[in-house]
Amino acid sequence: MTEHPQSTQSTAAAAHDAWRVARREAVTSATGNLSLVETRWFPAGTTAQEAGITAEAERSAARAEGRGDRVTVTELQRRDLTTGEPEYGIRVWDADSAAIRAFDGTATFDYDPAWVIEAEFTPVASDRTIPFEHIRDAGLTRDLVVPGDIAFERDGERFTLSAFDDDGQLLLVFGDPTNRATDGTQSYGAGRFLFVPRDAGAFGEAGRVTLDFNRAFVPPCGFSAQYNCPMPPAQNRLPWPILAGERLPEFRDGFDIYTV
Repeated sequence: MTEHPQSTQSTAAAAHDAWRVARREAVTSATGNLSLVETRWFPAGTTAQEAGITAEAERSAARAEGRGDRVTVTELQRRDLTTGEPEYGIRVWDADSAAIRAFDGTATFDYDPAWVIEAEFTPVASDRTIPFEHIRDAGLTRDLVVPGDIAFERDGERFTLSAFDDDGQLLLVFGDPTNRATDGTQSYGAGRFLFVPRDAGAFGEAGRVTLDFNRAFVPPCGFSAQYNCPMPPAQNRLPWPILAGERLPEFRDGFDIYTV
């Protein structure tokens, strides 16, 4: 049985609607983007064991205050940008955060099949890294593993983008003119994210990939100021407005994540 183009488009639009529902459920979950109320890094020299003790103390305090059913405390680690030594910290999540209570949804462009772009993935040396600025690092960069180049042509011009390895998934951090728009098409100012379907086991193989910009999403730092998100490198800043995917989180009553 041959599937007609109109039927195919309807199926894709329905899948996009389901994705939007799943996104809302994810960002409002007990450890979703809107739930993060604190990221705390410990002083240099703090050990993983000491960080774990503090995390457990925070959990105990939440239980003692009757908040144990909605507060989650997790541990995290990164490298100090100056010394390269490990740093330890904790994150505190609140399933009844002020951001969740004020959240009114995420403004999103209408589904448009024209923004589903076929591209070519070309693997590179497994140890290649590219420096990415992060929103809270004051212009410093963190080297992220980029397992391959993603190339495509549009309007007669060829573009080569860099997507990094995010726990076995290709994550594209990109910017476009909507980040600075003032005409009602504005998207999150620091750029947007897009997962590129590609099994981690195929990172070493060349092949086709699909960039469905309808699935572009606001990065976690658009929902909580407690995240430190990577920003688009120069090669990932595209010249035309991508009128697809999520635009901006919307909040009631003038709520602002930066004044919580």
